Amino acid sequence: MFIEQAYRGKHDFWLYLVGSLIVALAATIGQIPLTIAIFLDRGLDVVGMSQTELMQSLDPNLLIFLLLLSFAVGFIGLKLAVKYLHQISLMKITTTRKKIDWGRILLGFGLIAVFSSVSILIDYQSNPENYVWNYKPMPFLILCLIAIVMVPIQTSLEEYIFRGYLMQGFGMGTRHEYFSIGLIATLLISLILFGANYLYDLDFGENALIALVSLIIFVGIHMFLQARKVYDKSSYIKFNNSFQFKFTPLIITSLIFGLLHLANPEVGKLGYTILFFYIGTGLFLGIITLMDEGMELALGFHAGNNLVGIILVTANWTAFQSESLLKDVAEPSIGFDVFLPLLIVYPIFYIIMAKMYKWNNWKEKLFGKIKAPLETRTPN
Repeated sequence: MFIEQAYRGKHDFWLYLVGSLIVALAATIGQIPLTIAIFLDRGLDVVGMSQTELMQSLDPNLLIFLLLLSFAVGFIGLKLAVKYLHQISLMKITTTRKKIDWGRILLGFGLIAVFSSVSILIDYQSNPENYVWNYKPMPFLILCLIAIVMVPIQTSLEEYIFRGYLMQGFGMGTRHEYFSIGLIATLLISLILFGANYLYDLDFGENALIALVSLIIFVGIHMFLQARKVYDKSSYIKFNNSFQFKFTPLIITSLIFGLLHLANPEVGKLGYTILFFYIGTGLFLGIITLMDEGMELALGFHAGNNLVGIILVTANWTAFQSESLLKDVAEPSIGFDVFLPLLIVYPIFYIIMAKMYKWNNWKEKLFGKIKAPLETRTPN
């Protein structure tokens, strides 16, 4: 079972929190070359510049390379965390199979690459006024070389973090005595911060203060209720046990994956509705990982999606700017079409994958209880 692979190494939940910090620190270090490049180009003018202005200050190919470089450094951080914190091989958070199935990676890649390419072609033929032909031989060749090497690194790191490392990590976390309380506190604090930022433009210090005060209040209420015996120990244990199922890490990682896209310029242009697509895509990738007992399909799918997007078409309001073949110059808008992949395309992909790999026992694989393998049921 995929989540239970974590039992084969050190799997205390706090280790996953430390490991996540290591990956974040490594990725931040990987951003130093980009920061230096922007500073050398703009000097002190960078102060007060918007994110969009900063991203447009460099050559598109150089920008793409430096942006993706941070993911490569982040990958080093992940490998160090897995090896030294958890004392487990990277293979154990990749798949339950003895080796990586490259056929599955190619299938995931092919499904979304073909679908995306055909969709772009149809839209280009139907609405040519929405696109500008942007082909420049040498910049495009350089883009292809960068994208083919670096984009799979970027998408693989995201998959390893969300569908591998954190999927298993939150799975182990559900076994912790205070997991349910911690989860509820995190959700409430996140809602408070989201609401505060929606009403007021808060800086980092103000957000940190609100989070700290909210946490203190929540812990205080929890301790007060415990002291007054509003709920007994057995009821709390029963409530906590209700989280010890595979859908818990599936939902949590999908939400985090989707909400991290809040920083993308697409959200500013299209509104929060686009988050349904991001969260739904995270859920899709998580489901195919659990059903297939490995990340290969998700690895291929994510790489195919991003690679086609960067090479074929970009817009000046998307997260990645590139020397793509086409530039989308239409005024961005969003409607029911954001739900079409979630309601039609992804279910078709489920059917294809399920038929090819003979998936069964959906209820157990997606909603079953997380249990330690028999051979590892010893105190951690």
